[in-house]
Amino acid sequence: MAYFLISVSNKTNLELCIKYGLAGFTNSISGLWTFVEIEEGDYVSFLYGARVFNLYRVINKRAFMNAETLAPWPSVTFQMSGKTYCFPFRLYLEPVRKLSEPMVRPEFAYVAENLLLRGGYRKTHFQADQVTFYNVSQMGEIYLEEIKALNMNSSQTFIPLLTWDRTKVNIPEIFHFQELILQSLIRHYLSEENLQRQFLQEIGVKNSVNFEALGEKALPEGHVDILLKEREPEGKCHKIIIEIKTGKVSKNNIKQLKRYMKEMSNECIAGIIIAFQFSKSMLEYAKSNDISCFSYSFESLNKNLKYSFKDLLHKLKLTFEGGRVYE
Repeated sequence: MAYFLISVSNKTNLELCIKYGLAGFTNSISGLWTFVEIEEGDYVSFLYGARVFNLYRVINKRAFMNAETLAPWPSVTFQMSGKTYCFPFRLYLEPVRKLSEPMVRPEFAYVAENLLLRGGYRKTHFQADQVTFYNVSQMGEIYLEEIKALNMNSSQTFIPLLTWDRTKVNIPEIFHFQELILQSLIRHYLSEENLQRQFLQEIGVKNSVNFEALGEKALPEGHVDILLKEREPEGKCHKIIIEIKTGKVSKNNIKQLKRYMKEMSNECIAGIIIAFQFSKSMLEYAKSNDISCFSYSFESLNKNLKYSFKDLLHKLKLTFEGGRVYE
């Protein structure tokens, strides 16, 4: 189970989300990314105007054809690009708690830090840690109001697919595979306790079941793709930072990760790079900088075909290539 804050672009859309118990995401790679990131059973709140609204449990996910004709959100055109977007990717939400709280509360520090370091929202969603979720679960009051049902049963749905062949792209049904999607696949993979335990045992990190896998974490020098953070810290909060690359790794990638590790000081117990492949020289350079390397692959993958997110998650394999062993 994970907890996310979903960014809402304007007050009208916020009111529609609350009225119908829905969250919607655009026919863009960011919209797809958010849709695959958040699973049924996860919890979400809405983020608008530096305030956090309500707590919901995700009870269903659906992607709709011809979303430009579907209520409740009208299509939106961005002035800078001139592109028009609709909202095919939707989450059905069950209200749990009613609240309206400012982000300046210390309980939201984990997400607020991400916002400040990014200079604003600039993202469709932010994953919060379990400590934030526990705090939100005690805010406000039990949600007793009824939400209005929006009947879309007659609308055709689809499962979004991913491809390596750009000629097959047909948005929003088919997207080209990108690093954002790989990040989400690996975060989901590392959220499975057994897989996480095996992954971290490769580099000698023990008690891996105590870590939660969190999405992008902003730092003053940039951001890490995945943060493994101790779920219930005692005195110290041990952290492991992971950088992900779809292609080859360069010295600059390793230097950047090393800077992130130093920035987190002694609470960072390991640094890991996951990439498609490593040269021998890069493996040696990573090891000399106390960084461990894993390659990713997809079993029995045919890049001429199209795959769902779940298909790729089942095929994903992470292989330890070398680096420091953390005792």
